[in-house]
Amino acid sequence: MSIGIIGSGNIGSAFARALAKASIPAIIANSRGPESLRVLAGELAPFITAGTREEAASADIVLVAVNWSKLPTALAGLPDWNGRIVIDANNPIEAPLFKPAQLDGRLSSEVFAGLVPGARVVKAFNHLLPPLLSGDPKAEGGSRVLFFSGDDDAAKAEVAALIDSLGFFGIDLGSLAIGGRLVQFPGGPLPALNLVKFG
Repeated sequence: MSIGIIGSGNIGSAFARALAKASIPAIIANSRGPESLRVLAGELAPFITAGTREEAASADIVLVAVNWSKLPTALAGLPDWNGRIVIDANNPIEAPLFKPAQLDGRLSSEVFAGLVPGARVVKAFNHLLPPLLSGDPKAEGGSRVLFFSGDDDAAKAEVAALIDSLGFFGIDLGSLAIGGRLVQFPGGPLPALNLVKFG
């Protein structure tokens, strides 16, 4: 199961670090090209390699974590997703002003799904602060919780297996309409909570 990462900001880099720590290979890409990722790829070698947006997007599972306003450009012109799994790790808010994006009553995951036609979208990895995502998932005597949601059970099972292989405890929040709302930042009750499952 190949993994691609589109976006090398806080969440994309933290996800890459978590993968490398678990010895899971992936290709990471950004808008500036592979050369701009040389230092990060060097730090996380041999598991994380820098590639083009198209190379990252061709993986079986693709995590997308891009500044909200740049998502349409980041995803434009890519080949058909053809039923592959795309993880929506985005939040509809941006530094430095942290002003919420105008969603016109829609969930951010609905907007995101419209940008990846043909993909099986799973919302995950957006609610933990990046240092917790890249840190030790077995901290504090238990397993750190990661939420996920989606409308395709098989896609969710793949993401649940990935979460488990990273050492986190995955909790299925149900459909995108339900789970996406719970983890949406801002607005949902679950973002930035550091929850640990004991036993």
